[in-house]
Amino acid sequence: MLADDMACNPRNMFPGTVYSNSDRKLDLYGDGIEVDYRGEEVSVENFIRLLTGRVAEGTPRSKRLMTDERSNILVYMTGHGGDEFLKFQDAEEISAFDLADAFQTMWAKKRYNELLFMIDTCQANTMTSKLYSPNIVATGSSAKGENSYSHHADSDIGVAVVDRYSHFVLSHLEAMNKTSSSTLQDFVNAYSFDIFHSTPAARSDLLGRSMSQVLMTDFFGGVSSVELAPLPADRPETPEPIKPEAVWKLTASRWKSVTQHVEESLTRSKPLVENYWRQLSTTLLLTLTFSAHLWAANTN
Repeated sequence: MLADDMACNPRNMFPGTVYSNSDRKLDLYGDGIEVDYRGEEVSVENFIRLLTGRVAEGTPRSKRLMTDERSNILVYMTGHGGDEFLKFQDAEEISAFDLADAFQTMWAKKRYNELLFMIDTCQANTMTSKLYSPNIVATGSSAKGENSYSHHADSDIGVAVVDRYSHFVLSHLEAMNKTSSSTLQDFVNAYSFDIFHSTPAARSDLLGRSMSQVLMTDFFGGVSSVELAPLPADRPETPEPIKPEAVWKLTASRWKSVTQHVEESLTRSKPLVENYWRQLSTTLLLTLTFSAHLWAANTN
């Protein structure tokens, strides 16, 4: 979800790009990035519907959260906020209660296994205070009454390009690979007031296990797990190879079964043909007439 079209903003001197650092080495808006919700689509209602799966019929898969009870989910939010709220589009707010209830609905509907909630905003830790669902670990950038600050600005565009907390998260992840053994506890231990100029915190009482047992790659890694299903008990250990003649040779009983199936299919299709024969015949006539005109034009 991306509310502001920063890549195409007139103030952006580098159209079509979004950088998290003034050195402009990493384009966050590259070819591999897909924005499923943008502009007016980014609303509190759509966000909650996305999490809970209560989307409208016909919503494409790209706008759905296709998860189940085996899925680990990362919810990362950043923007302007305050005591137990985060702004959407400067027009509405999502509260800590709204978020807590949405996560509970997800748990009740078996939409996640474990959920990591990260938020970077002023008084961010207050957004985690109302969570009550199992298997959730949450972390925020600042305590109640504190602001969250930007890291640095890009003089070419005249605005800050990244907040301190998000910059720290990105730097921490860039030092990892998909086989890293770094844990959430390692991440939290690297917190420092000197780095953030605010007091970040983590909440793990709902998780059910220590953060030292949770790998960062459980939420940020792109490694897919494969589950092997057991073979049927009656399956032969060494199945016989298919003989060439078995592909085309049918027994009398098998042939009768095939012909009967075809006859039944034709019988079921007759009403459809009868009901739409007038439209079908008109379409065929127009097609043949048009083809005849083309043939005549080409021969002349």
